[in-house]
Amino acid sequence: MERNQYLSNRLREVFLNGTWIANTNYQDQLTRTSWEEANFKIGNLNTIGNLTFHINYYLEGLLSAFKTGQLTIRDQFSYDDTPVTSAEDWDQRITQFINNAEDFAAAVAQFNDTVFDEDFIDAKYGTYLRNIEGVIEHSYYHLGQIVLLKKLIASTTK
Repeated sequence: MERNQYLSNRLREVFLNGTWIANTNYQDQLTRTSWEEANFKIGNLNTIGNLTFHINYYLEGLLSAFKTGQLTIRDQFSYDDTPVTSAEDWDQRITQFINNAEDFAAAVAQFNDTVFDEDFIDAKYGTYLRNIEGVIEHSYYHLGQIVLLKKLIASTTK
């Protein structure tokens, strides 16, 4: 299997339809989360809404970088979201997230194999491969947090 297809499949697995690594994925978890649960605050932990915004921030920023060759996102802004205020607001956030995840996986699927070994925007960021693998690892990390938050919320609201 070519690297572009392999990486695209891994992205789809964590975001859209996979169950092999975590027995779940973002689409499954987020679509089964109410807007109230998305805002539920436990101590100083991020909310599910915060984490959804955070991962989507990187997906949008990297998609833009793929198209423009410029990386305009900054880590310091990756949690600058607003609370979810309604079911419609939450549905919109989920839809935007899922659309960006689909677009990201599709973009990676279109890359020529040589792209993966090239510097991503600037040598200080490493290669395209390193950055795409980073998205996958970062996303699984936060997916685990979402799963745990959902369990904590369920045990708190019983």
